[in-house]
Amino acid sequence: MRGKEQSVTCDSCGRSVPRSKAVAFQKAISFGTELRNPENDVRFFERRKVYYCISCAKHRGIFERLKDQAARHRQY
Repeated sequence: MRGKEQSVTCDSCGRSVPRSKAVAFQKAISFGTELRNPENDVRFFERRKVYYCISCAKHRGIFERLKDQAARHRQY
């Protein structure tokens, strides 16, 4: 049923897009303390799901990245 589909906000331009038309992309984010001493440096990696509208995804090259990821998964 596509009548009352939830809208998501494009992470790039802020446009409101239905979830079925939005392009979902896993974005890797890393946080670090950036200390000079490498023994005390703390790093945290997180993957966040972001949504892009079609025009922003095409402009940022997200489709090519998704194609490369799919090819890597098919290879294994």
